Amino acid sequence: MSKVVVFDHPLITHKVTLMRDYRTFNKDFRDLLEEISMLMTYEVTRDLPLEEVEIETPICKTKQKILAGRQIGVVPILRAGLGMVNGFLKIVPAAKVGHIGVYRDPETSKPIEYYCKLPVDVEQRDIVVVDPMLATGGSAIMAINFIKEHGVKNIKFMCLIAAPEGIEALQKAHPDVDIYIAAKDERLNEHNYIVPGLGDAGDRIFGTK
Repeated sequence: MSKVVVFDHPLITHKVTLMRDYRTFNKDFRDLLEEISMLMTYEVTRDLPLEEVEIETPICKTKQKILAGRQIGVVPILRAGLGMVNGFLKIVPAAKVGHIGVYRDPETSKPIEYYCKLPVDVEQRDIVVVDPMLATGGSAIMAINFIKEHGVKNIKFMCLIAAPEGIEALQKAHPDVDIYIAAKDERLNEHNYIVPGLGDAGDRIFGTK
């Protein structure tokens, strides 16, 4: 079974609380999401392999370690996942970016795919799928299905807020995908919104409501 990492860093907890507040302006919401994504990426990439190289400092020659060249990709689930990409790229600027468009049918709550564009060498990369919210888990499951169909073997999922129902569903569908969460919330309500949550992340990022 995949591992679930729930962050307990005070800075992340503080910033998530600010994002939950309905009085937080769209610009501040976007900035906070980018900052949290950057902080989370630090931990998500903890297991990247290193290799030893020889360099020369102003003092002497020395053997030190750098990243071993494993290629990384980040795939946001549109549209809200776009808000997490810049934070990720500030930590891993060489990462390639793919896009998967999935929306939730308002009547059935089932995910519907409408767009998929991945790096041409995606099967050679470690992929981190990002989306602010993990509610029912349907969109994340569908997105990861698409990515696996392209031959990707190593996938992680990173989100801001998750409901227990979404975590369970994603683990059941993809037990090989580790899940990284800034905050684990109480439950889903009757409309499959996360409680206490923060509302519709896409609307709050882009100011569309």
